[in-house]
Amino acid sequence: MPKKRNYKKEYANYHGKPEQRKKRSKRVLARRKLEKEGTVSKGDGKDVDHKTALRSGGGNSRSNLRVRSRSSNRSDNGHRKGEKQKRKR
Repeated sequence: MPKKRNYKKEYANYHGKPEQRKKRSKRVLARRKLEKEGTVSKGDGKDVDHKTALRSGGGNSRSNLRVRSRSSNRSDNGHRKGEKQKRKR
């Protein structure tokens, strides 16, 4: 049986760090911008994607944002075109 996740510990060790909070804030602001525009809505199964990733110097300008299905966005994030995905074990 898999071990239960300790969310409190995860937050304390990773998600609560100032750097991670800042990154999460930028992602949330990007989604809110497109929600206000009417492009996405809560619970629609879509992700707001940064064409140029935030970690690669991209920003939250409208020209850098696009709406993608959750599965397509999460399947290729972190991988450049033609680069193979690393498999989780």
